[in-house]
Amino acid sequence: MNISFSSIWNKTIFVLLLFLGLSSLAQETKLDSILDDYHNNPEQILVAAHRATNPNYPENSLAAIAESIRIGVDIVEIDIRKSKDGELVIMHDKTIDRTTNGTGKVDDFTLAELKEFKLKLGNDITNEQVPTFEEVLQLTKGKMLLDVDFKLEGEAAVKQTFELIEKYGMEDQILFFLYDYPETAQYQKLNKDIKIMPRAYSRKDIRNIRKLEDISIIHIDDSYYRNGTMRRLIKSGYRVWINALGKYDRMETEAKNSGFDALLTRKYVNVIQTDLPEELISYLRSRNLHR
Repeated sequence: MNISFSSIWNKTIFVLLLFLGLSSLAQETKLDSILDDYHNNPEQILVAAHRATNPNYPENSLAAIAESIRIGVDIVEIDIRKSKDGELVIMHDKTIDRTTNGTGKVDDFTLAELKEFKLKLGNDITNEQVPTFEEVLQLTKGKMLLDVDFKLEGEAAVKQTFELIEKYGMEDQILFFLYDYPETAQYQKLNKDIKIMPRAYSRKDIRNIRKLEDISIIHIDDSYYRNGTMRRLIKSGYRVWINALGKYDRMETEAKNSGFDALLTRKYVNVIQTDLPEELISYLRSRNLHR
């Protein structure tokens, strides 16, 4: 049987293109599923990984974010600061002391200098570097949502951040967290397609936030949770975000399901931020609360 080299080559190219096409489709479908749940399936609880936390990689690292994608996390929370030369970088603290093998303030170093330091996992020094916001966008495009915890002040810094999001066409993947909800309209004017997530500190704040336009998600606190208030929010189309951080995560590590069972007595929440994302996903899936 005589099979030409060109025939084999053409079949190989076809299979490769098919594989790449299916891989791309899978990524698109994953984001589409998250967005579909976000907008249309309020009974499905979305899981947010606090600083992309997991036991094997440093917080706020590219490796941790990649692991979050792999295990099926819906949202990764990241913290944005600026380097000395004005680059947007991912770091929670004002200093690099706790999370790297260096010392000093984040904005004391240029990006190149920050890249010389290594991120720590506990007391161990890893090979992970301080990521830029742009690197995070490149990694997560088409795969998950990002909760941007903005550690900077001023509209110019927000505009710089939004412009980078626009560069990658990722407006629909961003939840821009605001500590002060009166700033909402100011930043919505910069880009109406980027979702603002205001934080409410009381039920009065919730009432005021509901008067704002184009808000689809509200960050609440456990201290003023009331079934009636949160039920009305969800029935009105809002996502209700609550933290398992601290109390509930700690209970969960002490006795399996105890923390998450306790948290979900607050039954009218549908986004949960946790330091135990893999455990929470498993818990929710066992109860048909996560796709």
